[in-house]
Amino acid sequence: MKIQIKGGHLIDPASGLDVVKDLFIAAGRVVGVGEAPAGFSANRSIDASGLTVLPGLVDLSVRLKDSGWGDASGNSELRAAAAGGVTRVVCPPDTDPILDEPGLVDRLTYRMRQGHGVQVHPLGALTLGLKGETIAEMAQLREAGCVGISQADEPVADATVLQRALQYALTHGLTVWLRPLEANLSRGGVAASGALASRLGLSGVPVAAESIALLTLFELLRGTPCRVHITRLSTARGVELVRQAKREGLPVSCDVSVHNLHLTEADIGFFNPMYRLDPPLRTQRDRDALLAGLADGTIDAVCSDHRPVADDDKTLPFGEAVPGASGVEHLLPLMLKWAHAHQRPLADVVRLIAGNPARIAGVNGGSLRVGEQADLCVLDTRAMQLVSRETMVSASRATPWLGYELPGAVRATLVAGQVVWERTASGEPAASPLA
Repeated sequence: MKIQIKGGHLIDPASGLDVVKDLFIAAGRVVGVGEAPAGFSANRSIDASGLTVLPGLVDLSVRLKDSGWGDASGNSELRAAAAGGVTRVVCPPDTDPILDEPGLVDRLTYRMRQGHGVQVHPLGALTLGLKGETIAEMAQLREAGCVGISQADEPVADATVLQRALQYALTHGLTVWLRPLEANLSRGGVAASGALASRLGLSGVPVAAESIALLTLFELLRGTPCRVHITRLSTARGVELVRQAKREGLPVSCDVSVHNLHLTEADIGFFNPMYRLDPPLRTQRDRDALLAGLADGTIDAVCSDHRPVADDDKTLPFGEAVPGASGVEHLLPLMLKWAHAHQRPLADVVRLIAGNPARIAGVNGGSLRVGEQADLCVLDTRAMQLVSRETMVSASRATPWLGYELPGAVRATLVAGQVVWERTASGEPAASPLA
């Protein structure tokens, strides 16, 4: 399939593009910017006049497990990703079953290939069953296609196990993805420790649960310089510790959930379970520090932390509700909202949710360079969309953004040169080859 995207505003900081030009695609790759290669004859053209063309987004935390909708393959969640302009997702290992054996990774990737074109990059389990006791066979997990090794949200309570895991990962050239969480301090917490949690009578997760885990990790990295990606940082103290580690030259990168950039603990209101998230929403000071970390490069990327939760699991008292929210289709609109609020160029959005995530995960993507796989989205930055149960694509409608009007609408998403999602100007999804 040869496709010409006409008259779009191309934005790609990786290749320095910020210009209105045509884009030419053939054999699943970008073959021309501005001028068609010799002999090019398009089978299809997409009119992108007045629209913006971005590299496909790379989301560093998307859970695909079935939660009671009868969609065990996770295809509805991949379709939601495509609707949000996301062309690659990293899947944590806490699936059902847990990804601690190569055969389970093979099964997941095979099932995901039957979906909507969005490419899935799994993380293998750091320890068997994510129990924090016995190190998994990392080398075999890497051979099965895992882009890294992770404990998901399960902390490693034994520092000796963590040290040995870092040594093993270093030997095999693997990146370890860790959520900084001290097991004992975080146990049973449902909200951020502090005055608000105390007034509401909610058990808290203290800042120290994150900072102690980071201090332990960084001390271990000084002796074992394994590459580590820190996922979903949430506190001001955590940002400062990562900033110091980077200045020291430790091999670390980090991301933050888009929810923690926009919301604080005050948004919990009267025990609204839609705001039961993990990591928990924290103070205004913490959110300001996260925003400052984005501005100075301490935080490398933003993820959706997409966790599909069934309605029945959210219609419970706050402390009993399952934590998480659907977010993959709202990642780009929320980052457009961030850019507008803080007067940041669209190139910064692309860097934080496309270019940098691709680099962190060690995958192709995040660029419109000639020769790159043609993963991209066509975006209407002027459109506004009301988030409602009717407009959401994910099987899970659990999100704190219901009722919000968010900027931007993805008109088309392409993966490897194939249109996997289209939306008409009226906002209705259009038929696509993989829909």
